Amino acid sequence: MESFSERLKALSSAEDFLNFFGLPFDESVVQVNRLHILKRFFQYLRKSEGLEAADEVEQFRRYRHLLAQAYQDFVVSTPAREKVFKVFQDAGGTQHVQLSGLRNSLAERRLTHPA
Repeated sequence: MESFSERLKALSSAEDFLNFFGLPFDESVVQVNRLHILKRFFQYLRKSEGLEAADEVEQFRRYRHLLAQAYQDFVVSTPAREKVFKVFQDAGGTQHVQLSGLRNSLAERRLTHPA
């Protein structure tokens, strides 16, 4: 019989994880947020103390709870608000480009690609 950790290694998608842990989910939420859910889940796992020392039943229970929490984060919020990935952490999810940079880029483009 495969161990809990071996069974986890076979999972790859958010749907795989949610199904493995028997968690009901809205497909439309997962479609839009799958990477965010998994990243948040792994963030919760890293912060969780004592997981390695727990037996497989307790590990399953705790992993399930943390995955449910990660999924719920994106049911009630958005990726931009949750800021799981760096692009959302930097400048509140927006990128700033200096107007002078745009002018210089346009001038260079006109020199190399005349109309």
